[in-house]
Order: sequence, then structure tokens, then C-alpha cells
Amino acid sequence: MKISIVTVVRNSAATLAETIDSVSAQSHTDREHLVVDGGSTDGTLEVIRSREHAITEWISERDRGIYDAMNRGIARATGEVVGLLNADDVYAHPGVLARVAEVFEDPAVDACHGDLVYVDQHDTGKVRRYWRSREYEPGLFERGWMPAHPTFYVRRAVYRRLGLYNLRLKYQADFELTARYMAMHGIRTRHIPEILVRMRTGGTTNRSIGNILRGNRESYAAMKRLGLAVTPLYFVTKFAMRLPQFFRSPAPGVDAAGGDRAGSI
Repeated sequence: MKISIVTVVRNSAATLAETIDSVSAQSHTDREHLVVDGGSTDGTLEVIRSREHAITEWISERDRGIYDAMNRGIARATGEVVGLLNADDVYAHPGVLARVAEVFEDPAVDACHGDLVYVDQHDTGKVRRYWRSREYEPGLFERGWMPAHPTFYVRRAVYRRLGLYNLRLKYQADFELTARYMAMHGIRTRHIPEILVRMRTGGTTNRSIGNILRGNRESYAAMKRLGLAVTPLYFVTKFAMRLPQFFRSPAPGVDAAGGDRAGSI
């Protein structure tokens, strides 16, 4: 099964090589890696050129932001399944895509998602936050839940049928898309109960208190437009659902890379 990995990047020369190498190290070889650069000026293009042998295709052009870049990458994908791995993120272990492919062997599965850890920007061995997900149940989005977006894999046919990221949203288009797919259209999903991605802290949405507040308001309005039954309590329940991530640690025997300390995956 061919899996397309889309990496969007802008001025991430310091971390992009690790992301590309993380994809190259995957044991699942039926894959393509598409890199979509938004017109970087910091040396990112030199990193891409130095690893052209490991990339299926790359483009560099001005875009309308991260979600527009994701849409452009998905539009170029040719795999049956599409996933997104941003330039600050790496796979937790070399068997991640093999695990994803195994789940999609079931033709009834439209999408899957797993767990992730947020790690320190400068020391990816330091876990700052552990996002342990769960199987989707109706009503979860109305309480502020969503799957960990960097672990979200979708059949390309679903993107074609239900549409891409809503570019009217600046902070929460990933929340809106997953809610639209799972809560509104009821696609069939599967949770992979293991850490799939190590994600550096400091993303656009969580970069400041102001961005967090604007993102929360944007996601609430998006839920309303989707016709989902949300109330002002949404802001409270969303915070309550995320708070344990800052105190929860991976299970004993699992390190920050998501693998067993004995070396198995």
C-alpha cells in the first residue's frame, strides 16, 4: 500500500533534515515524500537539495499559509493513504508507516490516528507533554477533543470526497477538518494506541496565549458552522481534556521515541 507523506516547511533549516531522515528510515518502503516549501529564505532550500535523493518531489512557492501548503501537498499526492509530517516533527520509530499500512489493510477503515509526545525544541529527548488519544465516539468534538493531527492518516479518496483544509481558518483548520470528517460525515476511524510522532513545542497555534485564545474562538465558530451541538462550556471542557497531557507520562518501558527500551517497536 502506497502512503504519501506531505511535509510543509517555511524557514525550518535547523530541523528539516531530521524530518526527512525520519521518513527515509521508515521500514515501509511503498511510500512517497512530498516537501512543500513556502518560499524559505534561511537555508531550507539548501537542506532540501542536499537530500533530494530521499524526496520524491518538492516545490518552493509562495502560499497562503500552512493549511494552503498542506492542501497543495495533498493535491500532488498519489498514494492511497496520505499523512502529514511537519518540518519540526519526526517519527517516533522506523515502524510507524508499517503500522499505519497494517491498519489500512482493513478496507472499512477510512482514517487512523495515534498518540504523540511534545518534546523540547532543542533536546528532542525531553518530553514536555504526552498526548494519549483514544477511539472516536460521538460527542467528543463537542467537548473539545480531536485526534493528534500529525498522527492523522486518511485515504486520499476521502480528501477528494469531503474536501481539504478550510483556508478561511488561520489557526484551527485541522480541528475543523477532523471534526467535519469524523463528527459530521462519520468516516470510519481507528486509533493506534502507541506513540507515532515526536513533535517539537512552539507551533503556530500554541506560540502565544493570544494565538491560543484566537484558536479556541475559531474552533468554536467552526463547530457552530458544522451544525455540531456546542455551548460556551466547550471552552471549559476543551481545557479540561487537554490539562492531563501536561502531567501524564508514557507508560513504563516506553521512552520518548515511542519505542520499547529493549529495542522492539
